[in-house]
Amino acid sequence: MINNISIDENDALIIIDIQNDFCPDGSLPVPDGDKIIAPVNQLSDLFDNVVISQDWHPAGHSSFASSHNKAAHQTIEMPYGEQVLWPDHCISGSEGAEFHPELAVAKAQLVVRKGFRPDIDSYSAFFENDKTTTTGLAGYLRERRLKRIFLVGLVFEFCVGFTALDGCNEGFEVYVIEDATGTFGGEGQQTMRAQLTEAGASLISVSDMLN
Repeated sequence: MINNISIDENDALIIIDIQNDFCPDGSLPVPDGDKIIAPVNQLSDLFDNVVISQDWHPAGHSSFASSHNKAAHQTIEMPYGEQVLWPDHCISGSEGAEFHPELAVAKAQLVVRKGFRPDIDSYSAFFENDKTTTTGLAGYLRERRLKRIFLVGLVFEFCVGFTALDGCNEGFEVYVIEDATGTFGGEGQQTMRAQLTEAGASLISVSDMLN
C-alpha cells in the first residue's frame, strides 16, 4: 500500500485529454468525465511541473468511423495494427477539442498535441500508435530531470493507460491516480489495470497524495 507521497522538483503531473468532447455532451463522452476535474485541479497545486496532453485530430482522421463508412467502436486493421474506430472527436480548432473550461491550465509548462497526423491515431502522450513515432515528451522529461510521473485524466483504458505503459517502458517511475482518471468501465478497465500492474506502474488514489 502506498500513501503519504511527497512531491518534489523531480516529479511531474501529466494531465491527459480533459477536453470537451470527452466530457458530458461531447461527441465521445466518458461517463462522469467532468467529475475528475476538481481533484485534478487540487492535485495540480501540489506540482511545480505540469504537462497537459491534447487530442488534436484533423477532420477526416483515419481513426474516425465516418472516414470508413463504418459504425463507431468497430475495429479495422491499419498498417500499424488494430484500430478502434471512433466518432469524430477533438477536431483541431473545434470547441470539442478545447480543454474543459473548468480545468486549471495556468500551471502547465507544456501542451503535447497528439493524433494530428491524418493516417495514424495516438493514445499515448509518448508515442503515436505505431509505437515508434515520438511526441518528444520523453526527451522533455529527461532534459528537465523529471523522474516520477503522475497521470490523471481521460480515459483509463486508452490514453491514460497507454501513456503509463510507455512511461514505464521509457524508464520513468509511473503512478496512475485512479480516482482522478475517468473510465468507460468493464472488461477494458480490468485488462488495463492488469497490464499496468505487470509493467510496474503504481495505482494510487488522490488521498495518497493529499494526506
